Amino acid sequence: MPIAARRTARAAGAVALALTISYSSGFPIPYLAPFLAFNLAASGAPPPGLKALIALTIAAGATLGIGLVMIPMLLNYPISAVLIILVGLYLSSIVSLKIGQEQIGLTLAIGFTMIPAQGMVSYDLGVIAIQGTLLALSVAVIAHWIIYPLFPEDQNSTQVQANKAPAADMHWIAVRSSLIVIVPVMFAFTNPSLFFATILKSLMLAQQSSQLDARAARRELLSSNFAAGCCAIALWLLLQISPNIWFFALWMLLFSGYCGAKLFGALPSLFSASFWLNVGATVFLLLGPAVQDSANGSDVYSAFLLRFSLFVGVCLYALVAVVTLEKLRSYLSARRVRATQGLNTTRGF
Repeated sequence: MPIAARRTARAAGAVALALTISYSSGFPIPYLAPFLAFNLAASGAPPPGLKALIALTIAAGATLGIGLVMIPMLLNYPISAVLIILVGLYLSSIVSLKIGQEQIGLTLAIGFTMIPAQGMVSYDLGVIAIQGTLLALSVAVIAHWIIYPLFPEDQNSTQVQANKAPAADMHWIAVRSSLIVIVPVMFAFTNPSLFFATILKSLMLAQQSSQLDARAARRELLSSNFAAGCCAIALWLLLQISPNIWFFALWMLLFSGYCGAKLFGALPSLFSASFWLNVGATVFLLLGPAVQDSANGSDVYSAFLLRFSLFVGVCLYALVAVVTLEKLRSYLSARRVRATQGLNTTRGF
C-alpha cells in the first residue's frame, strides 16, 4: 500500500479501536480517547514505545496534577491564578513548538485549564478529569500499538509536517496561542460542564494557530468548523439507524478513514492538512458529548446547537485575535525599523 493509504488506515483503525474500548469500558470522558488517537495519528509517526508511554503517563500525571494545586489559588487569589495559567499556557505552547512534544504540551495545557475548571465545582470532579485524561491517553497509544503492525511506516518515510513557523517566531506564537485560550477558559470557570469541550476546542485552535498566518486563519478556522458541524449532524443521523457501540465504531471508522485520506493526501483535496485535522478533531468534540447527552436523557439537539454556537464563537474570537495581534506586531515592527533608521541617520551626521 502507498504510505498515505497506510497512514489513513492506521488512523481510522486506531480511532475506532480507541472509541470501542473507551465507551465499552465506561471511561469518565469516553470521547477523549478517539480525539487523542486521531491527533496522535495526524503526525504519521510510529506510536511511542513502552518506556516512552510510561514516561508520557508520568509526565502527563504530573502536569495534570498542577491543575489540582491551582484550585485553592483560584478560589482565594483569582488574579494571580489567572496570570499563572497564562504562563502555563505559554510554556505548553513552547513544549509543543520548540521541543516538539505535542502530547506533553497538550496535557500541560489541559492541566492548567480543564482540571481547575472541574475542580472549581468539586475537587472530586478534578480528580475524575485527571483519571479520564490519563486513561484516554493510554488507550490512544495502545490502540496505535495494536494497529501499527498492520500498516507500518517505511524505514525512510518522513512524518507529516504542518506549516511550522520559524524558530524566531515561536515565542510570539506561544504568546498568541495563550491569549487565544485564556478567554474561553475564563468562561469555563463559570460553567465547567458546558464549556468542557469548548476548552478542548480552544486548545486545538491554539495549536492550529501556530501553523497559520492571519490570511490562512480567515479561510480555515470558520470553514473547517462548519464542515465539522455538518459531518457531526450526518454521523448522528446515521447512528440513529442502529444506536449501539458497534455501529458507532463503524461510522467513526469510515469518517476517520475519509478525513485521514484527505489529511495524508491519499485523496486529493483543495484544503490543507490543518483544515482536515481541525474537522476530524472537532467532530469528536461535537458528537461525543451528544452521545453522552443522549445516554443521560438530556436534550441532545439544544445542547448540540449551544455547543456548536460556542465553537463558532471560539473560532470567531481566535480569528479576531490572530488578525489583531498580527497587525499589532507588524505595526510595532515597522515603528522599530523606523526608529532604528532614524538613529542610524543621526549617527551619520
